[in-house]
Amino acid sequence: MTDGPDERMRRWRLVLGEAGVAMTLDSVDARVDAALGALYDSDSGGGGVEQGFLRRQAGFGASAPRVARWLGDIRTCFPVSVVQVMQKDAIERLGLTRLLLEPEMLEAVEPDVHLVGTLLSLNRVMPEQARESARGVVRTVTRDLERRLSQRTRSAVTGALNRASRTNRPRRPADIDWDRTIRANLRNYLPEHRTVVPERLVGYARKQQAVARDVILCLDQSGSMASSVVYAGVFGAVLASIRSLRTSVVAFDTSVADLTGQLSDPVDVLFGTQLGGGTDINQAVAYCQRLITRPAASIFILISDLFEGGNRNQMLRRIADMTAAGAQVIVLLALSDDGAPGYDHDNAAALAGLGVTAFACTPDAFPDLMAAAIERRDLQAWIAAQGLHTAAPLP
Repeated sequence: MTDGPDERMRRWRLVLGEAGVAMTLDSVDARVDAALGALYDSDSGGGGVEQGFLRRQAGFGASAPRVARWLGDIRTCFPVSVVQVMQKDAIERLGLTRLLLEPEMLEAVEPDVHLVGTLLSLNRVMPEQARESARGVVRTVTRDLERRLSQRTRSAVTGALNRASRTNRPRRPADIDWDRTIRANLRNYLPEHRTVVPERLVGYARKQQAVARDVILCLDQSGSMASSVVYAGVFGAVLASIRSLRTSVVAFDTSVADLTGQLSDPVDVLFGTQLGGGTDINQAVAYCQRLITRPAASIFILISDLFEGGNRNQMLRRIADMTAAGAQVIVLLALSDDGAPGYDHDNAAALAGLGVTAFACTPDAFPDLMAAAIERRDLQAWIAAQGLHTAAPLP
């Protein structure tokens, strides 16, 4: 399609609506315009909440068929990525949330991470007839995430476990860690030959027979953490499938739920959460502290925006005790693609003072984060190299 004056005018017409540009639309564009107007004209008193498909005063039941048609229209008119954005906007702007409790609505939506987060927040009030439809939506999303993330996670983690386990008798040349071998044999340098004669080889172990690391994921269930909970549930299930790791998943609000027994199915993990409650980080950290039996081999990952409703001083003291005992503590303000998160700056700064940097991590970066943690690399240098959002300047 050429980018001439008519085409530019058409685009402006679809962006601004009828009130912004006077232009006749063909039947296809008219359908696109109607779908956009039903959602984004609501603030102008036009065809949105007052006169559109989600008139609150008229009752949600009568609006459901119109919403279903609208969902069908946007899936026809727009690519999947745009459909997901429009669904998220509809949930936030027009009260679509309550309609998601109806099975026919769930069958019409385009599954994505944000929708799963919304469904999980409705878990406690969802009628039984909608629950199976909701589980189907959640399963579709988790399978897609597992397909996209699992292989890379397993590869990064198992590779890191092998590299973290050193041997003085590498079996093959490819197993030799040349950097460490050269450093270990510098005293055997022969100037006349400009070479090092290695008396001792340092290599990578090829296989882990026993549990090498204990990983504890501690998930904040507050409403703002919905996307992070979805991704963490999937990663928890993937990590649990790696036999060299002992993985625990704990979710919390003002109470604590240990979901480790459900890790064989990420859908069960996610439906075991209760999004939207209060927050008692200290209580959750206390529970996880009891799970740490081998501090030097333990990685504790707290995924939270750090808005503490419990005892802040005790929470900080417990994390300080974990690090002093030798456990590796990682605090993720978010595990999502949603951009810079909101978080408690004072608690983040206090953690930085303990040597624990709080930062936001994207799902794509998480496998490499786990590899860096397993190898005990300098995480602050790794965070800086990745360009991730940190809560405070690196100490």
